[in-house]
Amino acid sequence: MKRIVVGAKAGADQPWLADAAADLAQQTGADVAVVSLDALELEALSTVPRSELAADARAAVDGLADRIRRTGTDVVAAEQRSGPVVRGILLFAEEHEADLIVVGATTRGPIARRVLGTVSTRLVERSRRPVLVIAPPGTTPSP
Repeated sequence: MKRIVVGAKAGADQPWLADAAADLAQQTGADVAVVSLDALELEALSTVPRSELAADARAAVDGLADRIRRTGTDVVAAEQRSGPVVRGILLFAEEHEADLIVVGATTRGPIARRVLGTVSTRLVERSRRPVLVIAPPGTTPSP
């Protein structure tokens, strides 16, 4: 394995995701590229300005990349992008020739999952690359 792409959730602190990606990279000798997208699935209904979404995505990328770097793992890219989340992660993975995409499990409640779906589920369904979904410690992954 040469490259792992990590999808950072905008506005979320995910140290467990960074730790899991860093551990996997160290075990396999891979480097890591981190991306976060600033779009919402239903952006037209959002009251949050685009600039705030972009700042949240940038903070998520920087936080994950910094934590991964502190383990001695090589982070070759750390980018905040605009656009739909699933399509953006898949495009980033393609551009960086990822061998694996790593994302966190959903934190949405059951109703929101049914109405909106989840990024992780859509990535698994649409990706031509393997996708590893990591649940936060102490949680039970949702289908």
